[in-house]
Amino acid sequence: MTKPLTRRSLFAPTLSLFASTSTLLCCALPALLVTIGAGAVMAGIASNVPGYIWLTEQKVPLFIISGILLSLAVFFRWRSRYAPCPIDPDAARACNRMRRVSGIILWVSVAIYLIGGFFAFFAADLLL
Repeated sequence: MTKPLTRRSLFAPTLSLFASTSTLLCCALPALLVTIGAGAVMAGIASNVPGYIWLTEQKVPLFIISGILLSLAVFFRWRSRYAPCPIDPDAARACNRMRRVSGIILWVSVAIYLIGGFFAFFAADLLL
C-alpha cells in the first residue's frame, strides 16, 4: 500500500531544484555570458558575489551531490506515483496540483542539471 502525498514528499524535488540551480550558476551561466559577449558582466559577478569562485572550484563535488539529490527525488517521485489523494474534492484538487507542481519542479531540476553538466564537462571539448 502506498502512502498519501504530503508536503514532505515535495522536499526532495525542491531540494534538488536548489542543488541543480547551483550547478547551473557555477557552469552554464559563465559559458552563456562569455558566449554572448558579456565577459565583463561575468567578471563583475565573479568579483561581487561572495563564494562564487569557491562554487566554481568545487564543481565535481557539487555535481555529485546534486546528482545524488536528483536521483533521490526521482526515486521518491516514482515511489509515490500511485499515492492516493483524499476523498474530499477540495483536498483532492490540492493533492493533484501539488503532484503536478512537484513533477514540474523535478523535471526542471533535471533539465537544469543536464545543461549545467554539459557546460561544465563537455562544452569546452566540443565547442573549442
